[in-house]
Amino acid sequence: MGSSFAFEEATIAELGARLDDGELTARALAEAYLARIDSIDQNGPTLGSVIEVNPDAIGIADALDTERKEGRVRGPMHGIPILVKDNIDTADHLKTTAGSLALMEARPRADAPLVAHLRAAGALLLGKTNLSEWANFRSTRSSSGWSARGGQCHNPYALDRNPSGSSSGSGAAVSANLCAAAVGTETDGSIVSPANANGVVGLKPTVGLVSGAGIVPISHTQDTAGPMARTVADAATLFAAMTGAASSPPLDPGALRGARIGVARNMAGFHGGVDALFEDALGALRALGAEVIDPADVPHVDELEAPELEVLACEFKWDLEAYLAGLDGDAPRTLAAVIAFNDAYAEQEMPYFAQEMFALAVEKGPLTEPAYVEALATCGRLSREEGLDAVLAKHTLDAIVAPSGSPAWLTDHVNGDHYVGGNTSPAAISGYPSVTVPMGSVSGLPVGLSFISGPRREPALLGFAFAFERATEHRGVPRLLQTVQG
Repeated sequence: MGSSFAFEEATIAELGARLDDGELTARALAEAYLARIDSIDQNGPTLGSVIEVNPDAIGIADALDTERKEGRVRGPMHGIPILVKDNIDTADHLKTTAGSLALMEARPRADAPLVAHLRAAGALLLGKTNLSEWANFRSTRSSSGWSARGGQCHNPYALDRNPSGSSSGSGAAVSANLCAAAVGTETDGSIVSPANANGVVGLKPTVGLVSGAGIVPISHTQDTAGPMARTVADAATLFAAMTGAASSPPLDPGALRGARIGVARNMAGFHGGVDALFEDALGALRALGAEVIDPADVPHVDELEAPELEVLACEFKWDLEAYLAGLDGDAPRTLAAVIAFNDAYAEQEMPYFAQEMFALAVEKGPLTEPAYVEALATCGRLSREEGLDAVLAKHTLDAIVAPSGSPAWLTDHVNGDHYVGGNTSPAAISGYPSVTVPMGSVSGLPVGLSFISGPRREPALLGFAFAFERATEHRGVPRLLQTVQG
């Protein structure tokens, strides 16, 4: 992998300018990315980040080129090749399976609203990305990035390392320059964590800003789709298109001047190399004019796991069955039927890990059960009123920063994932936004810096991340090494 690819690290704005000038066509761009997917993802190093390519991609590109020639340009995404995660409905020749063989014959009745927005914006859907099967909610001992349909996705910085989940394919594909940008989804960590591990920018938006309809669900209170890209500007552009906005928020390299940024020390300290990069990042924030309040710890971060699990297990059963009921084709209609399918096809579906989370969720009662109602209230109180809201108000903060996670761990199908640390739960459980941006690397493996704030603060967070990115330029191009060198 390297400079032989003509569009390595090309931004959406750069590609758009070349399309506008007539120097480039959407067809040529699509053909180049599809050839790259074939050469390094499906063959060669076999990254395994793309689960299916769109058979209609070239025809769509031709139609978009015709529109451009006729003077009809829909916006900055017109003709830009993107990938979307394989738990997001597309009513076309692509399948939507959440990586499971159980949904191979299912057919969504319509595009997910976010996909409809992207098509309306002129985005060119190249295909679907691999993921942790069922968005990593099947087993307590899963390997992130593995699905029965797509196999194991690998980290493009070192192929024996894990891309993290569950939007593993989206993060790896963007990082490896297999598309201009991609869409991931998150319930707790599934955008931020793979963005961290794959050295890209990831935005986990405020829950509800992006429609959750047409996405294979885990939790209606925490699920959200979000953009993953190589630059903050690209993430902002894709986010605007996903929501149907006319334009993305302006990004100012001076956005951190005068901003009050709190340091969540209780969401750091899990890895010496990451800690050193975090201190450097705090120095960069100060140099950019931010007022850094240190510490500004987020309360109750160690009390969220148990009530969150109760909420997710309860909501998963009912949300999934509502989704399954809306499918056409041959598909299971209940969680119990999915469990039975996995048992019947255990050799293909469960060669490495089982379905303990499914077994927990299938026993849950309706969403009126006192245990669920109490857990949901506890999650809201600890993550919002007594959590992020409290620390933001106490110090009059514009945002909180913390390391996004550890360097990628070795993929391990025997023991499962080896998470070391991160910051995702408070923002995920509260439904508040979080942006991660590269802040350096440890032994050649990237790690990110997260900016977290209150609801609908995406424009501010993107601005802070943009200013940090512009000043530090920590994004490094992956080289598909077999293992860490040095």
